[in-house]
Amino acid sequence: MALYEHVFIARQDLSNAQAEGLIEHFSTVLADNGGKVVESEYWGVKTMAYKINKNRKGHYAFLKSDAPSAAVQEMERLMRLHDDVMRVLTIKVDAHGEGPSVQMQKRDERERGDRGDRPEGGFGGGERRERSFGDRPDRGGDRGGDRGGFRR
Repeated sequence: MALYEHVFIARQDLSNAQAEGLIEHFSTVLADNGGKVVESEYWGVKTMAYKINKNRKGHYAFLKSDAPSAAVQEMERLMRLHDDVMRVLTIKVDAHGEGPSVQMQKRDERERGDRGDRPEGGFGGGERRERSFGDRPDRGGDRGGDRGGFRR
């Protein structure tokens, strides 16, 4: 059997319990077809880069599976037919990574309040100063619509 990683996005108006129920549902679909879910993670509600089906946010879920290709195809088919699932991504991998995914590691850092990657006082390093329009060099008078650099 091959190793796969799946990410799917469910509609934002579902409850957390319903979104986690989708993970269980699709895990059983894999199990019924001869595969197994090695690990699953519920990433929570996240804002998407663009609207999908008039939704700005979605419930994200991540599954690591060890299953034959027929089981994965059946699960993907059912995901695409399910009204609550907006997007599906499946990737075949050589090996599953150890420990939590990168998304869960980011969540752990936020919960701890660990911001060790930023220098003292934020990015930019030195002190802040106010800038007024008087700091600009003189541009040399009215350009008179000469935009291209050509003179007539």
